[in-house]
Amino acid sequence: MALTVTHLQAVERAVRTGAPHEILSTVRDALIEHFEAIEVDLLVADYSSTVLQLVTALPHTAQPLAVQTSPEGRAFISQEPYGKYIAQDGTVELHLPVTVRGDRIGILTVRLPEHRCTSRAVDEMTGIAELLGHEILVAERDTDLYLQARRSQRLTLAAEMQCQLLPARSCARQEYAIGGQLEPAYDIHGDNFDWATTADTLTLTITNGMGEGIHASLLTNLAVNALRNARRAGIGIADQAALADQALYAQYQGAQYVSTLLLFFEIATGRVQVVDAGSPQLWRQRDRTVERVVFEAQQPLGMFDETLYEAQEFQVLRGDRLVFVSDGVYGAKSGAGEAYEERALARAIQAVSFLPAAAVPRAVLEELRAYRDADPDDDALVVCLDWFGRSSAQSH
Repeated sequence: MALTVTHLQAVERAVRTGAPHEILSTVRDALIEHFEAIEVDLLVADYSSTVLQLVTALPHTAQPLAVQTSPEGRAFISQEPYGKYIAQDGTVELHLPVTVRGDRIGILTVRLPEHRCTSRAVDEMTGIAELLGHEILVAERDTDLYLQARRSQRLTLAAEMQCQLLPARSCARQEYAIGGQLEPAYDIHGDNFDWATTADTLTLTITNGMGEGIHASLLTNLAVNALRNARRAGIGIADQAALADQALYAQYQGAQYVSTLLLFFEIATGRVQVVDAGSPQLWRQRDRTVERVVFEAQQPLGMFDETLYEAQEFQVLRGDRLVFVSDGVYGAKSGAGEAYEERALARAIQAVSFLPAAAVPRAVLEELRAYRDADPDDDALVVCLDWFGRSSAQSH
């Protein structure tokens, strides 16, 4: 019997009323009842989005699957259901993206009889996978089960603090799509990114704090939360920078500071206000041209007392791709001592033009790893923003 709207509502109700750690078992029971599922598993992407790890009661008890080489990874990258026929017993293994508003969480794998794997059933199970993603994000407030599966090894305390600051790895709506990646996720040096949206605006910040380990994490936590506090008060980005600057200076008296790039997008017009307070860089791909966008540099946050900041403006056009990188990316050296930004960065951005925004940071960081050919001595952060703009029909 196919899943009806009534059944779907029943699944949703059961998931939302069940215990946070029992969400997967509730979904598994529903798929067994309505689709004759034989096996149901949930795999979540680790913090670097390089492997998918099975959600189990005890973390790290199953072999992780490589995103680049597994059928599950194919579904994760393409964000499309992918089925694999199992000839021995006539069943199909179906891999369904678990994604929430562009944030790629993982894959729901369902093994079921071939005759039950109809196009309608795939659509219905895809909806259940999306529901599962929403409920995981809510459940993470009350259980560590899903967060534990995201890490391929134990995090340091500094990394734990830094990862909790990140908004998500990606998000998407009609007017834009964003993907972000921080690496290494297990040895923190203070890099971070943040974003927030309203119906008509998008605020994006890229931060790069001093130091390493717990000291860098504490500094970045203060900076990011000071910026969030000012942003949520409804003030402009120049004043957001000024208030965060005061908070940092009051704590560190200029001995520690945070380089920051703040951007405020008007979604209807593509007009962007920018405060460039330090080292993060912006590169733009427009048509086939990749170039760095340079702004008037201002003082990093917390370097001096009561610094005044001014917002500059530029225009983003439909089809533009903006790529933000920290100094751990553009300043990384090759074996011959050449900085990544001198020749290789623009080529790397050009080479991943065909990828969606959510996949770009990982691809650029993989190019960087091959270029560097050595263990990193700094965080490497990449954020990609694809700008689709707002049509006149959307504006009304």
